[in-house]
Parts: sequence; C-alpha cells; structure tokens
Amino acid sequence: MTSSARSTRTASPGTGGGSAWATGGTVFAGVLMLVEGVFGILSGIAAIAEDDVYTRVGDYVFKFNLTTWGWIHLILGILVAVTGWGILQGAAWARGLGVGLAALVVVLQFMWLPYQPIWAVVSIAIAVFVIWSLTSHHGRGSDHDRTTAH
Repeated sequence: MTSSARSTRTASPGTGGGSAWATGGTVFAGVLMLVEGVFGILSGIAAIAEDDVYTRVGDYVFKFNLTTWGWIHLILGILVAVTGWGILQGAAWARGLGVGLAALVVVLQFMWLPYQPIWAVVSIAIAVFVIWSLTSHHGRGSDHDRTTAH
C-alpha cells in the first residue's frame, strides 16, 4: 500500500482526504446531526407524553395530532442521531443517508412551524448546512490522490 493511499484513508473520518475546511465541516455536520437527533428525540417524547406541551399558532394546513408529531420526531430523531454518529465514525453509508435525512428534516420542520416557529427555522438552517457540508467535497481529494499515485 502506498503512503498516498494510506494518507487518504486516515486523513479524517469519512472525508476522503479533503481540505481542512471540508473536513471540519463534515465533523461539524456529524455533531449537528447528533445534537439535532437528540433534540428530536426529546421533542418527540414531550409531544407523546403531554398533548398540551406545544401550542399551535393559528390554523394551519398540516394538522396532525400532537401524539402523531411526537412519534414522527422520535423516530426521525433516532435516525438522525444514529446517522450523525455514523458520520463521526466515518461510515460510508452515513454520508448519503445524512443528506436524505437532512432533506426530510427540512420538509418536516417546515410542517412543524406553527408549533415551534423559532426552533423550526433554526433546525431548517442546520439541516441545509448539513446537506451542503456532506455534499460539497466528498471524493475530490481522494480522486486526485488516486490518479497521481499511479
């Protein structure tokens, strides 16, 4: 195994060698997904346990029972947290799943706006950053290294 091949594998978890900004962005995206997942789990538990924890701001098209929203947040929170942990561990499956789950978080948080407007907007911004971070640099450094190593 050449030293170039080894350096792309050990540069950072799941990044394929990219720049320091890209590597830091990926690690930060993993941490944000882990935190977002934990908050989703806690929001889900709160909504399942007590229907009157969240109040609705006016009438809204996307009406669900708060218990239903609780289960949605709980399940999605678990998936997002596990995927964030996978990104931090450098798992190959975590990057693609992270992008998909972050996109789902954007849609569901938009639907959740009347219940927690400020947190929904913050969560959407976090998910957009996660999507950008996980898609912005993957493979660029490792493709370059493979072509120059031969």
